[in-house]
Amino acid sequence: MSYSATIDVPDLGAGVAFYAALGWRERARPLPVMAVLEQDGQSLLLMQKQAGSKPTPAEGPRRDYARHWTPVHLDFHVADYDAALAAALAAGATCEARHETVPGRPRVAFLSDPFGHGFCLIEQHP
Repeated sequence: MSYSATIDVPDLGAGVAFYAALGWRERARPLPVMAVLEQDGQSLLLMQKQAGSKPTPAEGPRRDYARHWTPVHLDFHVADYDAALAAALAAGATCEARHETVPGRPRVAFLSDPFGHGFCLIEQHP
C-alpha cells in the first residue's frame, strides 16, 4: 500500500513555494490545478481550490483559508529542527506553540501554513 496526502490551497504557485521552503520539490503537474511534491520518497499533492467553493456536493461549510481546525493534520519529522522551523516561519508559517523542554522527548512546534492548515514539526532523534 502507498499513500499520499492532498492539501487544498487557494493559489497553487504560493502553495508550491511554501512547501518548497520545507524541502518538498515539485515532481509533476498532472493538471493545471494540481502539483505533486516529493521529499524522501514521500508524496504530497497540492490542489488549487478557490475560497468559498464547496468541498462536497452536500450542503455544509465552504472552503475557508483563514486559520481553521480539522481533526487531521500533518506531522513533519525533521533532522534539523531549528533550520526547518526557521524556514517555515520565513516562508509564512505561524508558530502557535512550541514544546522544547520535555526531557527525553523530541522538540515539537505546532504551526499553521499561510492557508490556515495546521501542521507540526517534530525533531527526529538519531
